[in-house]
Amino acid sequence: MATPSPGPREILTASPDVGRRALASRSSPRGFFWRLRDKQTRVGLFEIGPGHELHRLTCMMQAGLWAATQVSMDNPPVGPPTHEDFSEVMTQVHDEGFELGTLAGPAFARLRHSLGLTEEDYQATLGPGSPYLQFLSTSKSNASFFLSHDQRFFLKTQRRHEVQVLLTHLPRYVQHLQQHPHSLLARLLGVHSLRVAQGKKKYFIIMQSVFYPASRISERYDIKGCEVNRWVEPVPEDSPLVLVLKDLNFQGKIMKLGPQRSWLLHQMELDTAFLRELNILDYSLLMAFQLLHEDEKDQYSSLIFHMARSMQGAPNSGGAEGQNRRLLSDVPNAFHILDGPEQRYFLGLVDLTTVYGLRKRLEQLWKMLRYPGRTFSTVSPARYASRLCQWVEAHTE
Repeated sequence: MATPSPGPREILTASPDVGRRALASRSSPRGFFWRLRDKQTRVGLFEIGPGHELHRLTCMMQAGLWAATQVSMDNPPVGPPTHEDFSEVMTQVHDEGFELGTLAGPAFARLRHSLGLTEEDYQATLGPGSPYLQFLSTSKSNASFFLSHDQRFFLKTQRRHEVQVLLTHLPRYVQHLQQHPHSLLARLLGVHSLRVAQGKKKYFIIMQSVFYPASRISERYDIKGCEVNRWVEPVPEDSPLVLVLKDLNFQGKIMKLGPQRSWLLHQMELDTAFLRELNILDYSLLMAFQLLHEDEKDQYSSLIFHMARSMQGAPNSGGAEGQNRRLLSDVPNAFHILDGPEQRYFLGLVDLTTVYGLRKRLEQLWKMLRYPGRTFSTVSPARYASRLCQWVEAHTE
């Protein structure tokens, strides 16, 4: 599928002091007690402070995102969305020797607004002021992973062809979220490029973190519904490292969802059918667990009571039939949170950029010879979708 042709290349000069504020704000020393508190509350993540090899890069990202968001605040999109919203490319040149590109900016500004995220909040969280955190992933890709200081937003570097896939499918992605507002798909918030001097462009995406708020999460998993290369060596219980485990680490475990299980199974079918239509595979179901406090268990009981009453009542009005809506918990990041009787589950589908083309077909043939009788990730999109849904069905009750 062809990539949308980029819109007019608009060259803007950011406010001269924006980048300097970002770089200067990161060089000021922090107090001992602040660092001690930070170490205690962000166990397993690494603050990108002065001296870190990625410090200058993330400072440029922060300054660039501050300026880019300011443009969308000063010029909010009006009227119905247009083709240009999805194809616009805006480039801002900064005095500090870098340029930041914003791809499909108006489309993502609309999407952020539909999620109830204000541009002011988005700018304050991702812009200068607090350091990004580096997350050392068990992924085999060469991507770099970052989190905003509050772990609310997740940033990931991407290859150029992966960005092309995202932009190609962006209109249909937005339409899917409109049709299924409680979808499990990760909420994409922005796509950008960064180039220093005349160097090669680096691309990165921003999305809401599935694992937010993260303070009490006990276990994290990346599930693909197969077995080859799906084991991570666990760390000792007293280790400060945070690992995302995989399918084989989940053996013998179950998610106890109660009445909300049927919603999850149906939503998995809806979302994976959409990805199958896009010819996408190799995506992951991220999962995390968190024990409920007693007051949260009371909230769960109230939620289930209201669910039962709504199911006995009249169908939802306003064209909501078929959207698989559910009652959302009164918590941050409610789209990715599903409460069971004893535990809170964080769930989201991520990594939506791998197309089942010739390269993946050849890889599938090689793996069939290399791993006879075993399940691996590279299969047809139809098989991949059905297998992941079967995995969820088999591991929930």
